[in-house]
Amino acid sequence: MTQDKPLKGVRVLDMTRVLAGPYCTMMLANLGADVIKVERPEVGDDARSFGPFFEDGEESAYFASLNSGKRSIELNLKDEKDIQTFKELIKKVDVVAENFRPGTMEKLGLGYETLKEINPEIIYAATSGFGHSGPDSKKAAYDMIVQAASGVMSITGYPDGPPVRVGVSVGDIVAGMFTASGILAALYQRTITGEGQKVDVSMLDGQVAILENAIARYMVDGEAPKPLGAKHPSITPFQAFEAKDGWFVIAAGNDTLWAKLCQAIEREDLIDDSRFKTNADRSDNIDELNEVLGEELAKKTVDEWVEIIDNHGVPTSPINSIDDLFDYPQIEARNMLVGLDDYEDDMVVAGNPIKMTNVPEEDSKPRAPKLGEHTEEVIEELLDGDKPKIEAV
Repeated sequence: MTQDKPLKGVRVLDMTRVLAGPYCTMMLANLGADVIKVERPEVGDDARSFGPFFEDGEESAYFASLNSGKRSIELNLKDEKDIQTFKELIKKVDVVAENFRPGTMEKLGLGYETLKEINPEIIYAATSGFGHSGPDSKKAAYDMIVQAASGVMSITGYPDGPPVRVGVSVGDIVAGMFTASGILAALYQRTITGEGQKVDVSMLDGQVAILENAIARYMVDGEAPKPLGAKHPSITPFQAFEAKDGWFVIAAGNDTLWAKLCQAIEREDLIDDSRFKTNADRSDNIDELNEVLGEELAKKTVDEWVEIIDNHGVPTSPINSIDDLFDYPQIEARNMLVGLDDYEDDMVVAGNPIKMTNVPEEDSKPRAPKLGEHTEEVIEELLDGDKPKIEAV
């Protein structure tokens, strides 16, 4: 029997645009929520104008990848009639999500304090650069701004090199994931208390939260961590190595794996070498270790070493490029690259990484909505068709 997705019946009024907010609501849509995207008439989400574009040059592949399965309505929130329509919709939904700069919704007369009077059960989820409190609350932010402000860029890259931005927009994406997590927790708590609440997620806070052991290292050593390239700060060998024809990674996370690696490369003599006997020894003598490993690993190709080392039970991987993912059997087996409905093979996006025993896998995702495509449908469904005429900005 086909099971309903876990968030079936949850309605989300989605005010978000570009990346952090849409990533959050995409996660909710993947889990079955009815996400109603509220967009400015004629303009819509800014991401609709971001490339790359499909061959016709009219639809953004970037926008499509973040907004599949959502519905789109047009509302001009500077128009009194549409503001009233928005307030009526608030009575019919469970969640309202926005990622404006703090204070924007209040200027529109649609802040949390106003909306909870209309619907005390509403979950109001706000994602912003610096959060809704603190001296930097009103500052503008993009992904790279919070990567820089959080210290993430200070530990990314190679020693003595220029600061490097992480290759994906982790500032936005992590914030979107934390917001989705907060929404789910608030929905669960509402089943107990019957009350809604505000979820306030800052992109900066999200980056600080994922600093892993960098803060711990600073507290112990008293020195600010620096970039290490592909090396791990406290586990050795745990980095990228160069083979005969390219680069790959080895992660020997303990002494047992180190011994297995030595066997894999036919250098059992290194197991009891006093310089490399324990992880602490290897970390203290990492330059000497890398010289020894470098000589051995240069003798075979990436594919040869990955097969040999993997067969010895040591974690290893080639460093794939994005196009390699399309021929990666594990990615295919996990259904992590899927098509968008109506586009056939012309558009492939990331699948849903959350696998659940009661939710069947889907071979494709619904396409992203056209601007205002569902305005009449949503108004008819939620407000019995009683909607004032929309006036363009």
